[in-house]
Amino acid sequence: MRHIHTIAFLFFIVLGCNSKKENQNSEDQKVNSNLVILSDAQLKNAAIKTGKLEKRSISSTLKVTGIIDVPPQNLVSVSMPLGGYLKSTKLLPGLHFIKGEIIATMEDQQYVQLQQEYLTTKSRLHFAEKEYERQKELNQSQASSDKVYQMAEADYKTLRITASALAEKLRLININPNTLSEKNISKSVPIYAPINGYVSKVNVNIGKYVNPSDVLFELINPSDIHLNLKIFEKDITKLSIGQKLVAYTNSQPEKKHACEILLISKDIASEEHSAEVHCHFDNYDKTLLPGMYMNAEIELKSSAVSTVPSEAIVTYEGKEYLFVVNNKNQFLMTAVQTGNSENGFVEILESEKLTSKSIAIKGAYTLLMTLKNKAEE
Repeated sequence: MRHIHTIAFLFFIVLGCNSKKENQNSEDQKVNSNLVILSDAQLKNAAIKTGKLEKRSISSTLKVTGIIDVPPQNLVSVSMPLGGYLKSTKLLPGLHFIKGEIIATMEDQQYVQLQQEYLTTKSRLHFAEKEYERQKELNQSQASSDKVYQMAEADYKTLRITASALAEKLRLININPNTLSEKNISKSVPIYAPINGYVSKVNVNIGKYVNPSDVLFELINPSDIHLNLKIFEKDITKLSIGQKLVAYTNSQPEKKHACEILLISKDIASEEHSAEVHCHFDNYDKTLLPGMYMNAEIELKSSAVSTVPSEAIVTYEGKEYLFVVNNKNQFLMTAVQTGNSENGFVEILESEKLTSKSIAIKGAYTLLMTLKNKAEE
């Protein structure tokens, strides 16, 4: 029985040694399959140049989406403060206009009544002013009582207030009270464009009655149209006012629009965990309309990272590799993960194991071809 235990123990030792040897052989084969060995003549002809990882600042690109927006001061809703019927208009969505241009004409009998009240009050005010001055002189000479003088003064001031209020109502409907007379009373009043721009919406048709609260037209001044981007909170600290970016639409991705960050919101939306970033177009394109979706690419400067020249990276079977120097004539193809690239240099991620290693920074493709030819033999 004791001999049986001894034999079993020796069997397992031998089996373990064989297994360890097989694993070692497997690893050696794997290393050997990725190892390129060159003769001195081959090394000279291949013009291999070696170097080490180099610290560089490489820009990364933040890709986001947004929408073309208009600031409140550039979006105007036009209404008629006293209501009325739309008599005429030439506005259509997309039509351009200039500030001060007549964009519509309104009509209503209340306009006539308002003008009548103003002119009547103005006439009465002239008489009340004369009566007030006359009673003032009489009162000073004790020819009239204080009561009569005070009533004349009250009538004069009341009419003056009424005339001033009616004049402001006339200005609301674009009638100049200073030029109004009984000869130019009109049932129609114009609506003038308050800004330069184009028409966004037309909400009425000719002959329709509108209330004071109804919006007739929506007008847009494109001079300050901007791009409103949604930036996630993890990226918001990477941005700054004045930072440059490019934007493009899905329909014309090749057409880039240069922009600059003007404002970064300090409020993070709780649902999306994002903030709004407002950007100004360097040169506004009239084909870009409010509400249109756009993509944007923002260049971010990173801290110094480990890099190699782009030609040091080779791609084989869908993976990326560097050739690490084993000794003067031996190069081991080593898998790496790459990050951002800029100006002919590529970032190497998780580069700690390669920090002190020499790498083939030139001639890496030649080494890969040599390795492939070796595998085919």
